[in-house]
Amino acid sequence: MNITVLAGIRVRLCLLAALILLCLPGMARTVEAGGTMTSSSSAGVMSALDPAAWEDVEVGNINPKVFATALGAALKAIERGDVTNPGTLTVIDFSKPSTSRRMWVYDLRSRRLLFDELVSHGRGSGVTMATAFSNEPESNRSSLGLYRTAETYIGKHGYSLRIDGLEPGINDKARERAIVMHAADYVNETAARAQGYLGRSLGCPALRPEVARQVIDAVKGGGLLFAYYPDQRWLKTSKYIG
Repeated sequence: MNITVLAGIRVRLCLLAALILLCLPGMARTVEAGGTMTSSSSAGVMSALDPAAWEDVEVGNINPKVFATALGAALKAIERGDVTNPGTLTVIDFSKPSTSRRMWVYDLRSRRLLFDELVSHGRGSGVTMATAFSNEPESNRSSLGLYRTAETYIGKHGYSLRIDGLEPGINDKARERAIVMHAADYVNETAARAQGYLGRSLGCPALRPEVARQVIDAVKGGGLLFAYYPDQRWLKTSKYIG
């Protein structure tokens, strides 16, 4: 091999090495589909799961104990490796009547309350209050516990979001049951005030049509959803609580 060819090979190898070195920092920050994360954003999410981090932040009319329980569940999910860097935490407090705004969406990176909303419960769970919960198909009941948000799709309720239950025996049949976040005309304050309860779903957390798309787009693709009720069996056995 002549000197000219060898020189050309050396030049190409040097250029390749330089390109790899330039790309390494960016490669280290890139994670699976659903966005890119930096180590600083990961640390920000972890620190946001400390209730003390929200002391001077508007969090809505959520019960502080419910909020702390949801934050603790999210932290355990990350520590167990069940989720990675969730950008949002959605909390539903089923101990409140359906006529109340009982769903809150928090941005864990910026520590902001994004939405404070009405949300339906399953018709098998109760009328004004949800008091009965199930993981079984055809029960038409809501399920408790921690979920991870997944992909969106267009279905019979329009733009919808699939959610996957993370708690065996509690909510892990959510996908099988087609428990999804979607818009519903029966979720509106006027009707709730007139009849004394919000319209009910088949177990899905249904939202007002005016905000459903914005909420879904904010939480899709790996966020966390925590549905709470003071059910002692669940509270004592959940792998994410206590």
